[in-house]
Amino acid sequence: MSAASRAPALAPFSIRAFRFQWPADLATSWAFEMETLILGWYVLVETRSVFMLTVFASLLYIGTLLAPMFGVMGDRIGHRNLLCAMRSVYAACAITLMTFAFLGILEPALVLAVTAIVGLVRPSDIGMRAALVGETMPGERLVGAMSIQRTTQDSARIAGALTGAGLVAMLGMGPAYVVVSSFYVISILLTLKAGSARVERHPPVEGAHAAARPRDTVVDGRFNAAGAMTRSPQTAGFAGNESARPSPWRDLKEGIGYVWHMPHLRAAMLLAFLLNLTAFPLFTGLLPVVAKEIYLADQTTLGYMVAGAAFGALLGSIVLSRFGHAVHPARMMVVCSVAWYAMLTLFAHMPHPAAGIPALMLAGLAQSLGLVPASAMLLRASDQFRGRIMGIRMLALYGNLPGLLLSAPLIARYGYPITATLYCTIGIAFTLIIAVRWREHLWRLGTPANKR
Repeated sequence: MSAASRAPALAPFSIRAFRFQWPADLATSWAFEMETLILGWYVLVETRSVFMLTVFASLLYIGTLLAPMFGVMGDRIGHRNLLCAMRSVYAACAITLMTFAFLGILEPALVLAVTAIVGLVRPSDIGMRAALVGETMPGERLVGAMSIQRTTQDSARIAGALTGAGLVAMLGMGPAYVVVSSFYVISILLTLKAGSARVERHPPVEGAHAAARPRDTVVDGRFNAAGAMTRSPQTAGFAGNESARPSPWRDLKEGIGYVWHMPHLRAAMLLAFLLNLTAFPLFTGLLPVVAKEIYLADQTTLGYMVAGAAFGALLGSIVLSRFGHAVHPARMMVVCSVAWYAMLTLFAHMPHPAAGIPALMLAGLAQSLGLVPASAMLLRASDQFRGRIMGIRMLALYGNLPGLLLSAPLIARYGYPITATLYCTIGIAFTLIIAVRWREHLWRLGTPANKR
């Protein structure tokens, strides 16, 4: 009996591609978290401006509008190849900042310029990781695989945050960026081994398209009665003729049309945008404000806060890796989104780190329990649109931009606790509206969105 069969939680590691992808994603996530913490604190201290901190955090998401096209490229050239190219960009930018730091010419303007370049690519990384998992993983193992894959982000927020804060405090910016750059290079080498450029597609979940598209519907000649893509007479000859392939914009249009005609996908995308608009800014980008302005603490305390939030999320991922096969994804997504807002509200009113960090742990737990099943639900329904669907999902990250930028004047006028409470109240209200509007697709147990 294999180790995977004896321990279902580890079954995804029986897939060779996943054994290389997981450490590659882990190295990338460690570098992301170290870099975000190091540069966020640097910008806040050097500029002494909450607004400039929100500008820095927002620049990390400026590429969200490009995410769908990254999905199109992934479907065309292979998600592994695309990830390697993206991670080469991260490595080049990290080496540039490392050089500036060693030369003593690092300034906030240079940091923001390099961050803008990284921000064009980085928002698509998580989506392309998920698409690669979806390519190489059997459908029945998707929740477990996505849970294990999610541990790369959660563990990175713990170790990366603590390591990043400690390295800068002990060694300075330059040596800290040697470590960041090394992680990016390692991730590139491992990603090259994570599967092949083209992997056989898994068949779509039985009945998923039929449930979402009960009547004969044709959208530009591409969707049949079951909701599956078909070729119009104008595009039928493209199969097997690479020189006559439809344009990337046509591919993107097909992906958007697929999401639009699948109600549970449409609801999940709207909820993802809402969470990025109102929850993620409180959970990530604005933590330096809480550490410095409310707790009157230093970078070390900020590291503990980030690690606490990530530890809770890691617990959620571990639980789902073992019991994910028993959950109803859409229901879990809705319930845990509301719980996440509740825990963020609790955190906003904690006056000391000793109380705030446990609240962040609970928030991280709720976040993981909601987002992992949502990602698995999207991958099960994506079929040949896998890269495009995850690219469109990453487009929801654009919500971080207005969420962060609007928070700066609100915090300046009303303070962090009131601003956070306002964000969470709006978030809970619209989550419930989405759940009621699409209750037949998100709440009923017999729907594809709740398929175990």
